[in-house]
Amino acid sequence: MTAARLQRALVFALLAIAALWVDAALARGRPDWALLGVLVPMFGHGALLGVEFVLLARINRDDPAPRARALELVRAWLGETWTALVVFGWRQPFRADAVPDHLGADARGRRGVLLVHGFLCNRGLWNPWLRRLRAAGVPCVAVDLHPVFGRIEQYAAIVDAGVQRLRDATGEAPLVVAHSMGGLAVREWLAQGGGGIHALITVGTPHRGTWLARFAYSPNARQMRLRGDWLHGLARREAPADTRVPTICFYGHCDNIVFPASTATLPGADNRHLRGVAHVHMAYHREVFDAAMRQLGAPAPPPA
Repeated sequence: MTAARLQRALVFALLAIAALWVDAALARGRPDWALLGVLVPMFGHGALLGVEFVLLARINRDDPAPRARALELVRAWLGETWTALVVFGWRQPFRADAVPDHLGADARGRRGVLLVHGFLCNRGLWNPWLRRLRAAGVPCVAVDLHPVFGRIEQYAAIVDAGVQRLRDATGEAPLVVAHSMGGLAVREWLAQGGGGIHALITVGTPHRGTWLARFAYSPNARQMRLRGDWLHGLARREAPADTRVPTICFYGHCDNIVFPASTATLPGADNRHLRGVAHVHMAYHREVFDAAMRQLGAPAPPPA
């Protein structure tokens, strides 16, 4: 099952439960309960995210990353609640193929961008990026990592195919931008002998794992456990830090999925801290997009 199908099924299930709840409440003359039946499926995920933020604040206390202020955590929680609703409730389940890759006849000689999503996501995550890159005339490809619950090694071939499409179309080494687990997929591809890219930007990637992965049991999630064996093995198979592809790692003290915060950094990389931004929301942060455009040597176009 694809991520889009899985998320569509979840959305439809929640809508069905809400409809039954509303019907039963109205039949009993309780419009207040009917309203609750509408609001809970829409924003109930905010409560779960709130638990994650409490955990990250606790775990990050001993991390070298800057401490998040209470107001920053609250703002990040609010931003992530809305962003996750849009991404997992609309963009990925229903609009995954709404914005096609851009490899036009004028792509030759222009450096392109490969976009790699993370765990439980699909290419729909990148729709805002794809629109802005197309508007700027930047060749771009967004891949789908599948199977959804496979091992990270299985994604290397997909990354390789995306890089090759861009190289064939442009004749240039592409920039790779990867969110969350996508950064590990790219590192795995590089460790398997991949190369020929201009630079790598990772956003909220659990380079040294995440504390939260102890509660997940799919093969790829287990590979992201904090300081786990798979991650140690990946690090041993990689090239020395001073010979690797130029890498920028964005990380944050309000990342509700990858914590402790500094686990999203890499030795020898240009590690950049984002204040007050949560995990999914981080993919749309202006600083991340602007960094990508600077790597391309192009000015950033306004948001679509």
